Amino acid sequence: MSASKTSEKLSWRHPLQRLDSPSKGFSGVVHVVGLLSFYTSFKYLVDHPNIMNDSYGWHLQYLTIIGLSISTVCFLFGLFADITSSHTLFTLKNYLALIAAPIEILISILYWGLRAIDPALVLPPGLPLLPPFTDLTFHLSPSLLLTLDTLLLSPPWPSSPVNPNASLLTFLTSTLFAFAYWFWIELCYSKNGFYPYPIFGLLGTWQRVGLFVLSGVTMWVVGSVLRGIYACVNGVEGFGEEKGRGAKVKQG
Repeated sequence: MSASKTSEKLSWRHPLQRLDSPSKGFSGVVHVVGLLSFYTSFKYLVDHPNIMNDSYGWHLQYLTIIGLSISTVCFLFGLFADITSSHTLFTLKNYLALIAAPIEILISILYWGLRAIDPALVLPPGLPLLPPFTDLTFHLSPSLLLTLDTLLLSPPWPSSPVNPNASLLTFLTSTLFAFAYWFWIELCYSKNGFYPYPIFGLLGTWQRVGLFVLSGVTMWVVGSVLRGIYACVNGVEGFGEEKGRGAKVKQG
């Protein structure tokens, strides 16, 4: 590799970025594994049709499937960036991850929490429980894969230098997403006459509003915790050792 190419690669990788990404190594493997996992989930929906397949909104009535769709697009950008070494695609992947990672973690928290209380809260009547492996590909592996990508394969998250309004922006994004999903669910209910998650039907209007508010706040907290974990794993830009480490990389 020529000196110019080496310098260009170093300029793309921020000193706080834990591993090389985009790259055809570990980064590429993570994105391939993630896309295969997401593919098996979507394939299951096609191979095992139910009432949701023919209803208004399809399976996109489920927060799980919305999150899975965003995660798929996110990892597609990541894989294409790994293959082409495109910094533009890498940047797009990172911005999508700002939405996908908190959503997937929120889905895991809500699903497994409600299922532990009563599976009937998250599973429509007449539909069997998902096979264990399939259940994990829908409700656990996406959150693990997005968290791994965020902590090890992303530049300083959510921005460099860290935006002082990052917490407020995350809160506004989380709140907007929660209420957009609520309006979408109510639209689907007006067409179908049923909710995708039985718990929505057990709650009154204001109780549902409270549930969506709680979900938005939880998503905001998850985003804040991810930023905190990132700082613990990778350091904080501009302070102490990390600042010196950045200077060494730039000199390299």
